[in-house]
Amino acid sequence: MKTHLKYIELKSGYDADNGPAWIGKVEFSKSGKTVYFNGHAFHGNGHGICMDIETREIYWISGVKKNKQDRYPWARNGKIMIDRKVIDEYLSIIGSQRLDLRKYIPVDIEATNKQKFEKIENKTIESIDTLDTYSDLEELSKEELIKAIEDLRRRESYTNSSNGKKYLTMKQIEAERYLEKFDSV
Repeated sequence: MKTHLKYIELKSGYDADNGPAWIGKVEFSKSGKTVYFNGHAFHGNGHGICMDIETREIYWISGVKKNKQDRYPWARNGKIMIDRKVIDEYLSIIGSQRLDLRKYIPVDIEATNKQKFEKIENKTIESIDTLDTYSDLEELSKEELIKAIEDLRRRESYTNSSNGKKYLTMKQIEAERYLEKFDSV
């Protein structure tokens, strides 16, 4: 299984990019569509917006930055937890000799039991792929459009404004336009 050093930040429930954040090794599934880290499994490609398949919380996952600007400049108030096992690798990437303990907290990251998520992932793969499910809205029936709009509204309520909410809103508006065409006929 491939592993990569990544920056992971919880977005759901936090404003101004100040959610809990980690630097550590993530593992990818064979397909590359599931990312495993710290006892969690995320649906996504491991870069950008990813969703915890168990809690449905939204996370941001990206590569670590050489300039140490993993957190946005306006969100500097939160320390980043870093896996003790990757500190040397991280220091090499950023070109530093020591870890700045004013910005980082060394922690032990737990291994992820991937088997725990197999059942969840296989059971809910259709509901997780909402963005793919509603990629071709014009081919849906009126009933399917109504269901899609309800689902997109529900998903939008679980997403904060900086993490996919705009996409979900745009998809919802697009679905509503197609629904209007049914009503005007």
